[in-house]
Amino acid sequence: MAPSTTTDAPFGRMLTAMVTPFRPDGGVDYDGAARLATHLVDEQRHDGLVVSGTTGESPTTSDEEKERLLRAVVEAVGDRAVVVAGAGTNDTEHSRKLARQAETAGADGLLVVTPYYNKPPQEGLLRHFTAVADTTGLPTLLYDIPGRTGVPIQTETLLRLAEHPRIVAVKDAKGDLFAASTVMAATDLAFYSGDDNLNLAWLAMGAAGFVSVVGHVVGADLHEMIDAYRAGDVGRALEIHRRLLPVVTAIMTRTQGAIAVKAALNLLGLPGGTVRAPLVDASPEFAARLREDLTIGGVKVSEVSVPEVDR
Repeated sequence: MAPSTTTDAPFGRMLTAMVTPFRPDGGVDYDGAARLATHLVDEQRHDGLVVSGTTGESPTTSDEEKERLLRAVVEAVGDRAVVVAGAGTNDTEHSRKLARQAETAGADGLLVVTPYYNKPPQEGLLRHFTAVADTTGLPTLLYDIPGRTGVPIQTETLLRLAEHPRIVAVKDAKGDLFAASTVMAATDLAFYSGDDNLNLAWLAMGAAGFVSVVGHVVGADLHEMIDAYRAGDVGRALEIHRRLLPVVTAIMTRTQGAIAVKAALNLLGLPGGTVRAPLVDASPEFAARLREDLTIGGVKVSEVSVPEVDR
């Protein structure tokens, strides 16, 4: 059964922004995506998955690929996990099209990132997010990541957006914990950590949970961290946080996230595959160091060598 969703955790608590597995020929590995989704939900204790986010290489997948990928994941785990579809672009009408497509394909919610590159003013953000949220009946998770988009969602804008009945949460990769606290104190918006470096800090600020990248390999540990913190066992949560430091460092700080986490999945014998240009696959040197760091962090890495991928 799908996890219960509540006002304070409308998409569950432990989610991962799932990679899009590619075959060596560059095509989407839909069967691999279904297998990976099943592993994350059944073995790594995920309450939900975000499909076609940035880690899913959404800039380089077509609308048709996004729809087919979403359907594959919904079919695999939609009866027991929340499936959120990335629908955000820097074109409002295109985002609305993706939102309608996601609703038809069976998504439980939408992830809508701040429009990137064209750097709209705050009024533009307000209109963009409102237009997308008005398009479907699905709950919307805003994605605030100014390091990629160039524009933060300011506190005043979030306060106004919180008035929309279907804008229910924020995935925050801005890292302004005080600003988020202000919004949480004044609204019913649920916040999700979008920065694995700050997962424990976000729990202390009142976050609902995580939309993780390292959750691909340590999702069950992160779920245990959430459970421990919410049960009042802060010491146990801190112990898990510190044990996972090598894993977070390896995946989140040394190269682009999709590159690193696909290398980790390949090391574990899970569907990851290649990346699409302009990304480049992890080097053998990176993979060797990644193996060491994952092992230090308690991840059981297969002794089988990583298969070569076309570069």
